Amino acid sequence: MIELKDLAKTYRKPKAPPVKAIDRVSLKIEPGELVAILGPSGSGKSTLMNVMGLLDRPDSGEYVLNGRPVQGLSDDELARIRNKLIGFVFQAYHLLPRTTAMENVQLPLLYADRKDYQERSEAALAAVGLSDRKHHYAEELSGGQQQRVAIARAIVNEPAVLLADEPTGNLDSVAAREIMDLFKVLSAKGTTIVLITHDRDVAKEARRIIRIRDGAVEADEPSGAAPAEGGL
Repeated sequence: MIELKDLAKTYRKPKAPPVKAIDRVSLKIEPGELVAILGPSGSGKSTLMNVMGLLDRPDSGEYVLNGRPVQGLSDDELARIRNKLIGFVFQAYHLLPRTTAMENVQLPLLYADRKDYQERSEAALAAVGLSDRKHHYAEELSGGQQQRVAIARAIVNEPAVLLADEPTGNLDSVAAREIMDLFKVLSAKGTTIVLITHDRDVAKEARRIIRIRDGAVEADEPSGAAPAEGGL
């Protein structure tokens, strides 16, 4: 699903030394894998996520997404691929607080001019176990429930890839467990999930851990975590 070869990205600012955010990163992520990219602050993991999510362009190297090389494509082409294949989940949720859970989930469908937005949004909320909260405003939901709404919004277009940047960082241990269990179920159903984190305990929940430091991969190994069983 994702193949990177010698990917590099350097940030340059006037009167400041260049910062090599990604340094010749090569890796492959198969369809349905749940992978954690683990590293401290400033290690380059968020830049790597932005490149994988087609939000940023590498300076050099190759990126093949779902069998298609994406370097050299126009911004409009990248946006179409991103809308079709990729969902994003962020630590801060990014929900509209005075809008219902249902309305938050429907936003990507409305921008895409989908006519079946009602059915799809209800199915996405059901998938994350929040059918009974669909008419609650986001500000009325707990942190764990808000993150579930954010995940429902990310999967409502049925993306092949889900990129999650520190999705449990603002949650207590119980809510974090619920989110990780949900990711495991989504992975078991075929969604490729890349989890960006600095938390070793969270990373251990993935089936595979890619450790990154100073923009380079220093280790890529199975975590030993058990796969999900059953459904939601």
